[in-house]
Amino acid sequence: MDLGLKGKAVLILASSKGLGKATAMKFAEEGANVMITSRDEQALKATADEIRSKTGSRVEYAVCDITQKEEITQLVKAAAAAFGRIDVLINNAGGPPAGTFDSFGDGEWEFAFNLTLMSLVRTVREVLPYMRENGGGRIVNIASSSFKQPIDGLILSNTFRTAINGLSKSLSQELGKDGILINTIGPGRIGTDRVAELDSKAADTHSVSPEQVKAQMEKSIPLGRYGTPEEFAKTIVYLGSDANTYITGQSFLIDGGMVKAL
Repeated sequence: MDLGLKGKAVLILASSKGLGKATAMKFAEEGANVMITSRDEQALKATADEIRSKTGSRVEYAVCDITQKEEITQLVKAAAAAFGRIDVLINNAGGPPAGTFDSFGDGEWEFAFNLTLMSLVRTVREVLPYMRENGGGRIVNIASSSFKQPIDGLILSNTFRTAINGLSKSLSQELGKDGILINTIGPGRIGTDRVAELDSKAADTHSVSPEQVKAQMEKSIPLGRYGTPEEFAKTIVYLGSDANTYITGQSFLIDGGMVKAL
């Protein structure tokens, strides 16, 4: 299947590692021009070099703290200046801290709000003029399986990932006339540093090893294993491509069947 991504300009947030990096690699494999970003310039440079060497595609990078409005504005301008257009936006953010309601004060709630929800609001706002000028575009939001079924001990993520889903559905109604399709993806247990961190925290809480936590989690997944970032990225790339012509306002889980909620 031709995804129609050759020469398209893709902006991917939080993409020096994990799900963002795997997504950038897959887009580059399809011939897209990719802008990656994170707060760590050294990691960005290494990731950009790796993707270029493996795919031969054009990869640019820009340092950006996505909790800061002004830095998002500059990021989008840099992507548009580099490629002359923006066709695809992949919204992504590192997960907010784990903990229960009593663990957090206003500062943590405000940080999670800016990291998880307002980063998406601000980036979408900045890219819309470019997509409208192009006659359309694709937006994919990476959230969490918690928008379908809350995860114990992740109250900040549960709250704001669910908000992303509601925002995405609303935007699909407003942006359809512009030819802009927007969808949300919720990863389950994908083998990333973030999931390893959560497993380690759960291990400490229950006085067991991280390996025991992982083994127990895998028993709850019908496919019997954690997913890989590369598996996850395949769906993102399809939804962000010209091959997707009629899917918008939807939310999908990539979780190996783990979530039991309908």
